[in-house]
Amino acid sequence: MRDTFNRMVGRTRYVVCRLFIHLGGSDIAPILGVLNHAAREAIDAEGDLQVLGEVLVELSETLLRYDEYWMSAANEGDVFWSEGEAGDYVNELFTDSAERYGADIDWDSPSGFDEPLSIPVTRNVVVIITVASEGEVPELETDLSNIQALKEGLRALINLHYKNKLKAIQVHFSPAQLGDELTNDHLLQYYPELIPL
Repeated sequence: MRDTFNRMVGRTRYVVCRLFIHLGGSDIAPILGVLNHAAREAIDAEGDLQVLGEVLVELSETLLRYDEYWMSAANEGDVFWSEGEAGDYVNELFTDSAERYGADIDWDSPSGFDEPLSIPVTRNVVVIITVASEGEVPELETDLSNIQALKEGLRALINLHYKNKLKAIQVHFSPAQLGDELTNDHLLQYYPELIPL
């Protein structure tokens, strides 16, 4: 009833959604390169939503290509009729995502180029995508804990960019730095909402 009333008076509907995608296996390390490249582009863009949208499209397409490595997923979100409330929720999700294990990148830490190369190969990667958009997005406003729904959700993210409906885009991932490892124990502790696909 409230949705109908808000539409009648011409208020804008905002959807805020956060997706978790856990990839597993010995061949997933290359996706970390894509994620780190995307992170650098996003930082260089300094909040330019058009550039962030292109980064999101590239990431979504990469995740769709890696679908055979999807192990588990989860999503959450809400609908708002106030841009301010939607923005507050985006900030809340951003803070929560950044506090998760391995989701923070320290760009200023020494790289250790003088040390011998001995890097553990991670067998787990978790990608967290948070977006806010205008209008209705049925593909994101549903349970995405099955492979087909998740594929449709990622395609919907791509379409939202090309329709200029995105109002906020955030991506976190773990492990965020080369050499870090996301163990199965870390998954259980820091990403308890993940549901096996």
